[in-house]
Amino acid sequence: MDILSAEFIISNTDVTKCPTGNLPEYAFIGRSNVGKSSLINMLTKSPKLAMTSSTPGKTLLINHFLINKEWYLVDLPGYGYAQRGKKAIEKIQKIIEDYILEREQMSNLFVLIDIRLEPQKIDLEFLEWLGENGIPFSIIFTKADKLTAGKQKDNVNRYLRKLHETWEELPPYFVSSAEKKQGRKEILDYIENINQDSKVH
Repeated sequence: MDILSAEFIISNTDVTKCPTGNLPEYAFIGRSNVGKSSLINMLTKSPKLAMTSSTPGKTLLINHFLINKEWYLVDLPGYGYAQRGKKAIEKIQKIIEDYILEREQMSNLFVLIDIRLEPQKIDLEFLEWLGENGIPFSIIFTKADKLTAGKQKDNVNRYLRKLHETWEELPPYFVSSAEKKQGRKEILDYIENINQDSKVH
């Protein structure tokens, strides 16, 4: 798939105010500072589409971008902010949970994981919650350019082994680098395949 147009449509904190209609949505989520905005900008080839910020947790909104006038890319707030107060964390959690559980148009949730880190409890618990709620998701390992190819493979395998402890079937996964445009084609092809499948059914 080639992205010919990407336009910002709306930001809000209330799932009921998301765009109407039946266009499929692909949402992106991850812990703060996982490189989500950089990945979205790389996928869409729009350097300023998603605001990248050195301060984790700037995105506290559900952001909808219309791609090729055919589907929405949705930038969700990140989770796991140590710096925020309990009230703010609960508010963000509610925004995320409402969207994921109630948004029928969401075809797939991409969960971003920093490839350099050991499996983190907060990510594993989030994936577990998705599984319990039957949410279709895939994993995107980010920041692959920071590791050698061998180390990338080792870290991904270590993660998959950890998931195998609780999951019988592993979700699809991608290895990406916003810097090197790695993973772009695979992720966009995956989205296109889901779009084609849904047209057939």
